[in-house]
This record gives sequence, C-alpha cells and structure tokens, in this order.
Amino acid sequence: MSSETKADENNSLKRKSPDDEAKSIVMVTGGSGLVGCAIRDFVKSHPKDNEEWIFLSSKDGDLRDRKATEAIFEKFKPTHVIHLAAKVGGLFANMAQKVEFYRENVIINDNIMELCRITEVKKLVSFLSTCIFPDKTTYPIDETMLHNGPPHASNEGYAYAKRLIDTLNRAYAEEYNCNFTSIIPTNIYGPNDNFNIQNGHVIPGLIHKCYLAKKEGTPFSIWGTGSPLRQFIYSIDLAELTVWVMRDYHSPEPITLSVDEAAEVSIRDVALSVAKAMKFEGEVKFDADKADGQFRKTACNKKLRKYRPDYKFTGIDDGIQKAVDWFVANYETARK
Repeated sequence: MSSETKADENNSLKRKSPDDEAKSIVMVTGGSGLVGCAIRDFVKSHPKDNEEWIFLSSKDGDLRDRKATEAIFEKFKPTHVIHLAAKVGGLFANMAQKVEFYRENVIINDNIMELCRITEVKKLVSFLSTCIFPDKTTYPIDETMLHNGPPHASNEGYAYAKRLIDTLNRAYAEEYNCNFTSIIPTNIYGPNDNFNIQNGHVIPGLIHKCYLAKKEGTPFSIWGTGSPLRQFIYSIDLAELTVWVMRDYHSPEPITLSVDEAAEVSIRDVALSVAKAMKFEGEVKFDADKADGQFRKTACNKKLRKYRPDYKFTGIDDGIQKAVDWFVANYETARK
C-alpha cells in the first residue's frame, strides 16, 4: 500500500466534528458479557451528561476482520474504548487450540489498538487476566511481575497474546503518545455470568449446582476439600472501578483491580455462602477425592489503594446473595 493510500485510509477514519469535542463516546467491545453488562448497569445508575455509551456484541461485527472493525469505528466514532472482547475458553480448549487462542486474540487486539491510534481515540482500557502471570512465581502477585517468566503451558497461546497488550500500551505511548492502559481483575462474579457447571467459573458454577440440588432434593456436592483461597470481586464493583480507570487513571502501566488480601476467602466458605443465599437446607458435601487445584493465587492491590484508599468493596456474602437472586429470577434465560 502506498503512503498516500495509507494516509487517505487513516484520514477517512478520523472523526473531528467541533460540536462533539466536549462529548465522550465510550465504546465497549464484548459488551454483552459479565463485565460489559455490569458496566452498562453501573453507568445507567450513574449517568454523566457528556458521556454516551455503546455496548458492542458479536452481532455488530467480527473484530478479527480489519474491514469490519474499521466499519465499527466509522459508525460509532468512539472517543474512548473499553476493550473486553477476546477469544476465551476453558482449560481443554486452551490446551487443544493454542495457535487459535494466540492468533485470534493478537488480531483482535491489533485491530482495536491500531484503529484507536488512527482515529485518535483519547483513551483505551484493555482487560488482562491473572491467569497470564508466570506459572512459577511468588505471591502476592503484582503488576510488575507480569513478564517475569513463562505462563502455565496449558494456556500459553492466550497468555502471550494478552501479555502483548501490556507491551504495546507502553510502545504506543512512547512512539505515538497514545493514552492506552490495561486492567488486571481477579475472579469476577455477579449477574449475567456464565452459570455452566462444567465450563463456568467457581461461584456461578456453585450457584447453578446448588439451585439444582435444592430443586431435586439431592446433596450439594463440591469438588475438592474447599480449602483453596481466592479473591473474588463483584462485577458491579469492577464496573465502577473500570469506569474510574477510564476517566482518571492515566498511565500505560497496568493496574490490578482486586479486593484486599484480607478479603481472600476459602472455596468452602463460598460454597456455604451460596447454600445460605439459596436457602438450601440439604446436605453440603465436599468431595475430597477430586483435586483442589492451586491453593492460593493472591493478588496485591496496593497500587489501587494508593489511588482509592477508601473504596468499599461489596462483601462476599452480599455479592453472592445478589448473584443468587439474579440467577433464580433469570433462570430460564441465564447462560448455563
């Protein structure tokens, strides 16, 4: 492609309408998932007059396709982007399709980042994950440790694609003065989650399992001893902090959004909280013959606390009650 053709392409994607200078148009990729729905709920209850929010789903276009992504940017003309969309999957999918998890995520991220540069988006916030940290590490983990060793071999395709977002956030800042950053959340739960017992995450899986045990009059059976410890963040809290990052955190360096280390809870306590919230009065069984998995994956939130020392997270019991109530009320349509 000649330099003139490329310049024409870049200019055709630029927005600049003087009337829109004061207005922020925030586009959320992957806007129909757990975090996207939480952000939608949060901004609906905390609106700002000068912000317009757009939540994309796969129906709006394939972000792996450059032309389709260009069309999305041309249509909505975002000034800010929160990038949640990714190719994701469970353990076995990650192990079997490392090439696809790497390539598709790299392509999606490259399309989003480069179009944010070309169209002069004022802020891009991308999501990372604690599962992309080095397999061999010390705890608690923090933002400085992301590249300190290889990730677990089972998800290395996904992990390296996600790590490159952090690398490129700094590169775009240095070369083009772009305001790109990333968020590292811990375990997320809440309304609109995937409650699939086999492929969902811990809390939604337990909620669905407990619902069925109550309905069928069978024991509520939990795999493992229940001893592993985890930090869980309620989706609406994560949404509120993500909006804060978009508006007020301006550094290419990633920031961990997590409850405090003192709020770490055992899977056993989570299961008992789910049973209480579900008003389940049957037997709760822990199947010690099943593997527990990693005992602890503690994340440090000191950077967040430096900026938001007084932020109050939703307590685990309150959050689980809200997630259970939502699942029961939306059982027929919930992802499961």
